[in-house]
Amino acid sequence: MSVSSGIRPLGAVLGVSEPAPASGDPQDTLLAELVAFMIRATPSAQHMLTVAEQHLREACGLSAATVFELDSETGLLNPIARVGDAGARDLMTAGKVFRQAAGAAPLIDGTRMAIRLRIGAQTVGVLLLTATDLSNLRPATLAPLALHFATTLQALAAEKQRQFVTHVATTIRRLFEDGMAATTVEAAGRALASAAAAGFRTEVGAVFLVDPQGLIGYVHSVGLPVDDEALAALAGKPADLSPVWRAAAGGGKPVLAADASQAQVMKGGLVELLGLRSFIAIPMMSAQGTVGLILCGDASATREWTSRDRLFAEQLSVEGAVIVDSAGMRQAAQAHVAELSHQAYHDSLTGLPNRSFLLDRASSAVREAAGDESRVALMLLDLDGFKQVNDTAGHQAGDALLQQVSNRLQGVVRGHDVVARLGGDEFAILLTRDPDDQVANGVATRICERLREPFVIDGDLVHIGGSVGYAMFPEDATTYEALMRQADEAMYEAKRDLKHAGGGSRRAHKAA
Repeated sequence: MSVSSGIRPLGAVLGVSEPAPASGDPQDTLLAELVAFMIRATPSAQHMLTVAEQHLREACGLSAATVFELDSETGLLNPIARVGDAGARDLMTAGKVFRQAAGAAPLIDGTRMAIRLRIGAQTVGVLLLTATDLSNLRPATLAPLALHFATTLQALAAEKQRQFVTHVATTIRRLFEDGMAATTVEAAGRALASAAAAGFRTEVGAVFLVDPQGLIGYVHSVGLPVDDEALAALAGKPADLSPVWRAAAGGGKPVLAADASQAQVMKGGLVELLGLRSFIAIPMMSAQGTVGLILCGDASATREWTSRDRLFAEQLSVEGAVIVDSAGMRQAAQAHVAELSHQAYHDSLTGLPNRSFLLDRASSAVREAAGDESRVALMLLDLDGFKQVNDTAGHQAGDALLQQVSNRLQGVVRGHDVVARLGGDEFAILLTRDPDDQVANGVATRICERLREPFVIDGDLVHIGGSVGYAMFPEDATTYEALMRQADEAMYEAKRDLKHAGGGSRRAHKAA
């Protein structure tokens, strides 16, 4: 029997409810009530089946009925409404209608009747009735009954598709907003895990990223409290140890597992750690290969994944790789800029800040000190005996000595102070946070003492000294330039002072 969209009950055409016939015939009453129901309520397959049940029980001895929806993507029949107990052969009987012509009469298999549900030329599902007297059902009853169910399934499918498109579009938009704001691949991974869990409406979302050698570099999960150490333990392991990874990455397609107990998973892997009973594994495929895997699922129950889930997963497979790659490029660009900035403001030999850095930091420190009426000390250091080491032992030994001097100087000052190399064997030390003369003099004295201690260069002991001159803001000078001049003059006075064998320190003359 073919059910066409041209067959419609009179009440549905007129837009009014038809009263039940006076005859009391259960089939006539069924049709009248279906018309009235569809006019006054938003129909669902379960509601319609409930309305029809009592009348079909009277008309044909109905004991059970199931409405199957046809998934147009996979061709599978999914039960979406049922009354009575399901039979072991229900799905098999329902599937037999597809062996018949589209316009064929309902298929009867013992106590079961399978009716193809069609709207226009499209099959949208199957209605399966289990009853003792199926022959009592009239074609004039079955055709409108099937059409009502077909119309309802079509409307529900359209609404599901609308909701799916809206939900996916919203999820992808939010993912791109968060993902494109990510400045590291780890941040992009966290955005993907959250978006995937929200998109599939699963209890758990997770992501792990791999490096070019195929080793897991980062793991993150949302939605389930998992010991961070257990997840972190996966880092550094080859990703292809996981059967889930091999299946997804090897095939380049998402893997949908309705029952995790029936799937091949790695013992102690992410699926087991998250306790998933069903999952979707989505490889992120970029031009350079697979950059990671998104894993979503439920820990409380198994789940039948739909064709819409697969479509969304395939979209995430591509979009996820784009987001991770983009974050990786931003991360590399930032690292490159940071490296260039470091090179511009730091000495390549010692790693200390250079003259440009000192100028910027000291100028700021003077402005801040002027604002809160605090003090700043700037000292200059010139090594005594460095030229002799350089001339006798060579430039390589001289470079090693400068590196060791740098380490000693950093060990003398506080963490917020600045040690800079100005060039050659000349250094500068900036003391901030309101140092007084006692603090500055103490630092200068410790510097000289530390430099008098022997250095070991290529196994030989090397002895040098240092001359330190320093100036205080605001007592000795009120600008950075003046501080530098005053400290420089004090340093040369220290070098000329023969009383300081092996170097010493002097403070600048106080400003008049």
